[in-house]
Amino acid sequence: MKNVETKTLFTDRLILRKFKIEDAPGMYNNWATDPECCKFLSWDVHKNIEETKSVIQSWINEYEKGSYNWIVELKDTHEVIGSISAITISKKHSTAELGYCYGSKFWNQGYATEALRAVTEYLLTECDLYLIEARHISGNPASGKVMLKARMHQDAILKNRRINKYTKERNDSIIYSITKEDL
Repeated sequence: MKNVETKTLFTDRLILRKFKIEDAPGMYNNWATDPECCKFLSWDVHKNIEETKSVIQSWINEYEKGSYNWIVELKDTHEVIGSISAITISKKHSTAELGYCYGSKFWNQGYATEALRAVTEYLLTECDLYLIEARHISGNPASGKVMLKARMHQDAILKNRRINKYTKERNDSIIYSITKEDL
């Protein structure tokens, strides 16, 4: 595997780049405190901007070790709207699992799909990865639609794997992937 770095990526409407500590107010206001965004994530809404700064600083520190973690910025306004990152990377198998989140006011505008396509193409073509996967809980079907629009294929439904922190009910974990051959 080569190029373990968060390279700046450009799409028609977005800039995907490394986090900076100066991004804390935008992240805090646009998604870290958005209950609609956070209800499907493993973490809860941030209690204060210091928590957001601490998270961003930990991510900045990870860049030195080699990580893939992008903040997503609108090209025209430079407003930060979300993030996308490799949650896990297997060098042995040349795979990565991605996760993403966006403030709810930026949903249904194609931004998540646009960013997911850019990141999967980068990882598969420039970083020597073979397969990229992502998953969502059945209580969040919109995330699955993003994955399908980004040319990923549904691979599996793992029954009752997660508890939906919003409804407290058991949800299925639905896994999608894309390989080099799919591009």
